[in-house]
Amino acid sequence: MIFDKVLSTINKYNLIENGDKIVLGLSGGPDSVCLLHILNRLKQQKNIEVYAAHLNHQIRGIEAQKDALYVSKLCEEMGTTLFIKSIDVPKYCEEKGMSLEEGARKLRYEMFDEIKNKTKSNKIAVGHNLNDQAETVLMRIMRGTGLQGLRGIEYIRDGVIIRPILDVERSQIEEYCEKNNLNPRIDKTNLEGIYTRNKIRLELLPYMKDNFNSNVIESIVRMSNNLKLDSEYIEQEAEIKFKEVCNLLEDSVEVDLKEYVDLHEAIKVRILRSSIKYILGDTNFIDYKHIEDILDLESDTKIDKKIILPRGIFVYRKKESIILTNKEIIVEDIEFKYNVPSNGFIKIKEIREIIETQTMSIERYKSTRADKASKVFDFNKIKGGIVVRSRKQGDKIKLTMGSKKIKDLFIDLKIPRDDRCKVPIILDEQGIICVGEYKVSENYKIDDKTKEVLKISFKKL
Repeated sequence: MIFDKVLSTINKYNLIENGDKIVLGLSGGPDSVCLLHILNRLKQQKNIEVYAAHLNHQIRGIEAQKDALYVSKLCEEMGTTLFIKSIDVPKYCEEKGMSLEEGARKLRYEMFDEIKNKTKSNKIAVGHNLNDQAETVLMRIMRGTGLQGLRGIEYIRDGVIIRPILDVERSQIEEYCEKNNLNPRIDKTNLEGIYTRNKIRLELLPYMKDNFNSNVIESIVRMSNNLKLDSEYIEQEAEIKFKEVCNLLEDSVEVDLKEYVDLHEAIKVRILRSSIKYILGDTNFIDYKHIEDILDLESDTKIDKKIILPRGIFVYRKKESIILTNKEIIVEDIEFKYNVPSNGFIKIKEIREIIETQTMSIERYKSTRADKASKVFDFNKIKGGIVVRSRKQGDKIKLTMGSKKIKDLFIDLKIPRDDRCKVPIILDEQGIICVGEYKVSENYKIDDKTKEVLKISFKKL
């Protein structure tokens, strides 16, 4: 008996508790009508309240009007409060650049949430069934899904969305409606092979039943349920790592590459999905190919790269992290210029750094210890005053193999683009003496003719 099967599902997955207030998505089709009838029978047993929500998508013209009239009459007979909303979904999708499926789903769940808040409900019930589960798994297989996708539709999501009739076949639902004289509405577009899901329902599954396995729907769902056990274990491990390697901000997630790169790829994928879910609330319309694009950013050759994912997610590869955010990061160059004494120091507040200088004889220099934080030059090769400034377009430095653009030098040194404007460029009237602590010009190096040495030290404030 369907009622007992649904009650078993509810109890097994703890979908409904005593005192729950539930918003039911009621299209008027067999699935939602069957679910309404069953929940209505459970009202006293579970001490629950049920509110129905119907959305007219303005796609099916007069047929949609008849759907609204039907659900109004049905809810009146059952004593269920009904909320009806009419939205021009095709117009909305065109304006937002979304597919009809994506836009309709988004608007439906926004309506469910609105009614849930208005009625102070705590659950939203939708009428997915066993056939829907098999169809969903097949669709995901054809899109190249991973283990998470093969789990199929969940019985309960986020503790709010519940699917009590997920274990019931469509044919059983139709029999239940007929037995109880519910006379649900039939959406004729579901009988047309114009959408992928409809083709799977009307052509692929019947072919598989006739030629391979008469119980193919049950087999697909059984596989999906078995995989959930493995998936749940991996998800638990991934959640632990997600908290360890990610810095969670208001509208972004920063993944620490030092902790992240050595993890198993199965864990990495889930960390990235968790990051997107943290930002958006879900991972709808984020496919595995998008996750692969983020994984590709791990290489050091991708520093400063940016990719844009669906639904306005920006992903940035920084020197030591990958940042996922729904806010575009605009980097402004830092500009500064200071005169540098030959003996003394200068504070560069823009980059929080101190440049110290000291001039000494070659004899004294040879008697001092080497200092990794300092660079030394032939003081007599320097012409005019010494200046420290931020980089400029066209800057070049003389190296052993010839002149090199500072831009190319930064790329070779893998200095992140955001940090390049913070590297102090030291020069005289002839040209660049050194590029921070990174490179020294050949034109100013100490040789056997050097008499005076200029020592330049770099220290952080």
